[in-house]
Amino acid sequence: MIKELLNKLFGNKKASPAMTQSETISHKENNTMTTYTIFGRGNMGTAIAGVLTKGGATVEHIGSADSDIATINGDVVILAVPYPAVESIIASHKDALAGKTVIDITNPLNFETFDSLVVPVGSSATAEIQAQLPTSRVLKAFNTNFAATLATGKVGDITTTVLVAGDDEDAKNALITDVNAGGLDALDAGSLKRAHELEAVGFLQLTLAGSEKIGWTGGFGLVK
Repeated sequence: MIKELLNKLFGNKKASPAMTQSETISHKENNTMTTYTIFGRGNMGTAIAGVLTKGGATVEHIGSADSDIATINGDVVILAVPYPAVESIIASHKDALAGKTVIDITNPLNFETFDSLVVPVGSSATAEIQAQLPTSRVLKAFNTNFAATLATGKVGDITTTVLVAGDDEDAKNALITDVNAGGLDALDAGSLKRAHELEAVGFLQLTLAGSEKIGWTGGFGLVK
């Protein structure tokens, strides 16, 4: 079940030759919106890129084989990788990430027990990342969405909503604007502290999907 879960979220990176190099996608000419660097070319990274490029943004992918050596060109960096991979990315790119907006999409599950999170009680993966990157603007987003609902823009009959938490209002508003431009709803979920609650929601959603109580095209929808 754990292997299937990881494949559903991030895809089989070893099977994708594109993961051995950086790739730049630009869907619109003369784009004036933010440029993004996404670590990860699996299902989530690809789906997020689809939303952002649909809205006019430029997206650069960095695959797993290049994650320690690639150059980060984007104004905003998205960590679309399993939580254990984040430590290596930060270690390799800490200086390059300084001053940038860093978006954490991870749900820090204990994949041995599948029954707990691996961050300190009361904390979150996002808070731990912010502590390691004190000059970066770290946001939590996309962790309560499945790739399929980002790609289709729907959870059932409801428009997919991306919940965004963080302490920098400008960074949150910029991401919300780009997500809206890509056809999805986005909502400011509050300060960085709310990443703790968002990860609890993401954890619950993953355990429901992993136990086949909901499908990977389902999930939680927000009615406003």
